[in-house]
Amino acid sequence: MEKLRIVFMGTPDFAVGILDTIVKNNYTVLGVITAPDKPAGRGQKINTSAVKEYALEKGLHILQPTNLKEETFLSELKSLNANCQVVVAFRMLPEVVWKMPKFGTFNLHASLLPNYRGAAPINWAIINGETKTGVTTFFIDDKIDTGAIILSAETPIEPTENVGQLHDRLMVLGSQIVIETLETIENGTVQTTLQTDSPEIKTAYKLNRDNCKIDWTKSGEEIFNLIRGLSPYPVAWCRIQDEGQEWNVKIYEATFEKEDHYLTVGSIISNKKEMKIAVSDGFIHIQSIQFPGKKKMVTQELLNGMKFSTTAMAL
Repeated sequence: MEKLRIVFMGTPDFAVGILDTIVKNNYTVLGVITAPDKPAGRGQKINTSAVKEYALEKGLHILQPTNLKEETFLSELKSLNANCQVVVAFRMLPEVVWKMPKFGTFNLHASLLPNYRGAAPINWAIINGETKTGVTTFFIDDKIDTGAIILSAETPIEPTENVGQLHDRLMVLGSQIVIETLETIENGTVQTTLQTDSPEIKTAYKLNRDNCKIDWTKSGEEIFNLIRGLSPYPVAWCRIQDEGQEWNVKIYEATFEKEDHYLTVGSIISNKKEMKIAVSDGFIHIQSIQFPGKKKMVTQELLNGMKFSTTAMAL
């Protein structure tokens, strides 16, 4: 049995949880590949990835290529002499990289493939009102998230769970599946299942300003799912108009109450204790919200210093 010599590739917090589990299970990690540092925010402070911070803390060898086909990077990667590569929330790899190790390169994806291939699988599972999701390991091929499946594990999505909570649970589940995958590769018992395509497959599109905007004409359930599917990041938003003023606001938490009413969709009803917005089949009760230039507040805190008129509208 040949011991695994691993190169790990990843960038965000989700990947850190997996890398930490690999290290704690005493696998040999020869190097970590992560995104280059980049300036961010108003002060253009140099921002390093969560994976780089972890790798520095653990004294792991770090590579931060801007171009994955660049000769210097490829020769340095080859010189590490890894026989397996593990990828979690990184970017698309060129064939010369994923074909390099003897035992291949596998990816952990936070969905039950073939559903939710793409950039934001955890968000879209909640946004679309799924009641279950999971994690999948698969060998990388030349397309995005289409390779042969190694292992998968399923978990229910709780009815009020937000994306932050589900993210953390999937990170734990993903860590277990990655260790099981490494064990099967090391033992030579790995078996794969080819993915089958069908028109019913759902996609995890990249999130942007447009698909994070609340459409108040949708059903209360759909709006509720969008809000929790984008909380705490990147956060659902809408415009609020009142007496000639207009704000772009972020809505972090809400509940949905099904109820018949005759109010115009988008009407804001508020008093000192609550704020709710009329939708076609009931009301979205706003629990926490953020106005421009202000911190995130629970709604009652906002209503202590702000009063909406009877003509206020969410758009």
